[in-house]
Amino acid sequence: MHRAPQMTLPRGSKYLQCTWEKAYQDHRKKVRDAQPLVDTRAPLCLRHLPLNIKKLKLEEERLSVIDRDNYLLLEKVSCIMRTRGQTDNRNDYTHRSLNRGNREQELHRLQRKNKIILGRITNSEPVYQARKWQEDWARTEKDQDTLMKYHGRQQTCKGKRN
Repeated sequence: MHRAPQMTLPRGSKYLQCTWEKAYQDHRKKVRDAQPLVDTRAPLCLRHLPLNIKKLKLEEERLSVIDRDNYLLLEKVSCIMRTRGQTDNRNDYTHRSLNRGNREQELHRLQRKNKIILGRITNSEPVYQARKWQEDWARTEKDQDTLMKYHGRQQTCKGKRN
């Protein structure tokens, strides 16, 4: 049996040292004999639960679908092997839209609306008066010339005289 390590500190009494060693030995024995608190065993197996009839039926149906598909593929492959295996990739059908009439009606309606809007735009009178703009611009240029004459005699930039 493992002996407790001797204490490096001087002991007060031999009786006290014996008591400590006994307590330590009891502790080591309890640690060694301790049982796990977590149950790691497999769960109980109930007899009525493993037999899932619906799951078995669905699996059987899935397997039958797979078998049928495999049979159809085998038939196609054997047909290809018996013949020369040529493919028919000609697309000689015309594309017919079920919505063509509605789309054409909508297009004609939009074209009529656009024509009406274009007529209203071309027949409307202009809101802006170009002659008034020209008069305002002429007045602005005149004011600028007057200001330049006045400021030209006084000073230019940075306070220098002409």
